[in-house]
Amino acid sequence: MATATTVLLDEHKEKHFTAGEVVRDIIIGVSDGLTVPFALAAGLSGANASSSVILTAGLAEVAAGAISMGLGGYLAAKSEADHYNRELKREEEEINSVPDTEAAEIAEILSQYGIEPHEYAPVVHALRRKPQAWLDFMMKFELGLEKPDPRRALQSAFTIAIAYIIGGIVPLVPYMFIPVAQRAVIASVIATLIALLLFGYTKGYFTGNKPFKSAFQTTLIGALASAAAFGMAKVVQR
Repeated sequence: MATATTVLLDEHKEKHFTAGEVVRDIIIGVSDGLTVPFALAAGLSGANASSSVILTAGLAEVAAGAISMGLGGYLAAKSEADHYNRELKREEEEINSVPDTEAAEIAEILSQYGIEPHEYAPVVHALRRKPQAWLDFMMKFELGLEKPDPRRALQSAFTIAIAYIIGGIVPLVPYMFIPVAQRAVIASVIATLIALLLFGYTKGYFTGNKPFKSAFQTTLIGALASAAAFGMAKVVQR
């Protein structure tokens, strides 16, 4: 029986996408990196700033934005880990101090899945004999918490920061090669809209949404942000 089960498991290997947190960080970094410097460059172009001024301001914004976004990602992941550890300690204390109450909670959780008392009773007894498995079960099924990767905070910080830099460089590249800002902004708009389309499509593909719809929405948001910044600069200039 064990051999047959092993063979079946070998034949049926499910493929799941498990890099959700990394993809989320990349999406956060690239989306902000494309839109914020893009809007800044468009706004400065609307104010008739030179390409060198726009490039300097844009690179400064990219550096500051990458640090800020990276720090935000680090603090968010760190807070998540701290919350998990607090709940873990509290749950462990409850298992030790009121084991019967916690065992009753196991039964209640299993009953929500339609499992009858005579079916879940052996499971409850088995978990009570294995404190670590019991604790893991309560964390996952009672509190809905997964143990975070201890390296998650630093990974999130670096991923978001690097993604922001990559996204932020795109709208600034034309200003590096075109000295006239009025011409550079046109090239910047074209380059950024293409990048937003590709990014939106890729984001939709990996997140399970409709890629073309995601591409349109992402591009529309970026275009509206830059248009608003450009318009405000023109209004202020008058």
